[in-house]
Amino acid sequence: MSPTETSSSTRREIAVEIPVEEVTRETNSLIQKYQKLARIPGFRRGHVPASVIRQRFAEDLKSDVVEALVPRYFRKEADKQGLIPVSQPQVTDLQLKDNEPLRFKASFEVMPEIKVDGYKELRVEKPEVTVTDEEVEQSLNGVREQHATFTAVEGRALADGDYAQVSLDGKPKDGEDKPVHMDEVLVEIAGKNTMPEFTENLRGTSPGDERVFEVTYAQDATEQRLAGKTFTYTVKVQAIKQKSLPELDDQFAPQLGEFKTLDEVRQRIRESMESERKHAAEHQAKDKLVAELVKRSEFEVPEALVDRQIDVRLERGLRALAAQGMKAEDIKKMDLNRLRVGQREQALQEVKASLLLDKIAEEEKIEVSDEEIDREIDALATQSKQTPEAIRARLTRDGALDRIRNRIRSEKTLDFLYRQSA
Repeated sequence: MSPTETSSSTRREIAVEIPVEEVTRETNSLIQKYQKLARIPGFRRGHVPASVIRQRFAEDLKSDVVEALVPRYFRKEADKQGLIPVSQPQVTDLQLKDNEPLRFKASFEVMPEIKVDGYKELRVEKPEVTVTDEEVEQSLNGVREQHATFTAVEGRALADGDYAQVSLDGKPKDGEDKPVHMDEVLVEIAGKNTMPEFTENLRGTSPGDERVFEVTYAQDATEQRLAGKTFTYTVKVQAIKQKSLPELDDQFAPQLGEFKTLDEVRQRIRESMESERKHAAEHQAKDKLVAELVKRSEFEVPEALVDRQIDVRLERGLRALAAQGMKAEDIKKMDLNRLRVGQREQALQEVKASLLLDKIAEEEKIEVSDEEIDREIDALATQSKQTPEAIRARLTRDGALDRIRNRIRSEKTLDFLYRQSA
């Protein structure tokens, strides 16, 4: 029996026939199980005749025979024909008659035939990474700001440049949004990041004073939930503080780590910024390489693989929403079908990229050693504060070791493409 190729290059259909003696053997085995369990009036448990079981449970027996034999013989026939299914088979034309073989057809998806030509000619720009002295100083000033100290000022009112230590309550005007409550917040009077309404209403106040005022946020406000909203704030001044910054000299350096001089700090900042930019530029270049690789390669992708990738993307997205504080009941209200449709194109591109990288890895004999897997497990153990043995046991139980191996292999293949594109 040879597979029938359908209009899709990734879909196959095979006809399977299970010998009558195998059907009989499975049926008899099931009848014996039924005899042990069946409770039928007029018969002692375990002594119901086979003929009665056949008559009373005819449909159940057929169903159980199909469930026991169809998956096993489908796999056997697919292996025999050298086909590797990537989707669950759809069974049709199932025929099960007394004293006849069990016949059925199974339709399923297989991996596409992938050719990767010209990947060694792929080229990508590698921008020069530079960090200016001004950028280093700006970063150093940011570190300096983090080490600022605030001291209380008494005997006068709040003036520009001071910091008001306040407690505040904000009520949304439309009543739909959550109210805001914060204690011991520092508000810089006339600061560049301070809303003008806070400066105008708090300037000239003293500890113990309370002010009530409205703030309307711009549509492009940094915090999404406040954009375009109006809040009524009740603000109580607790104290007036002045900010002091440490001197930028060699005495400041040891506060930041194993440094003796401020120039050593500057050097570390420069190296860190260069490394970060190099990594970002490399990541961007690799994305372009993959996009070009996918663009050059036309092949049909099994829907089952796309659906799986959509599941991965959705799960990742929903986890991120939950981490950002979205309630479980709100997540349940989301239109998952619409979300799936929206994820499809990106999922398709990701599956194509993954299949192409697999093929290149095969061509270039790129493999992942056990030592590389061990390093990954050690890193996960350190990150989660567990033992490597516990991590390995969990990954093995979840079937995730192969996923990790495939990910590392893809990363190595991408590194190979990036290096040879120079």
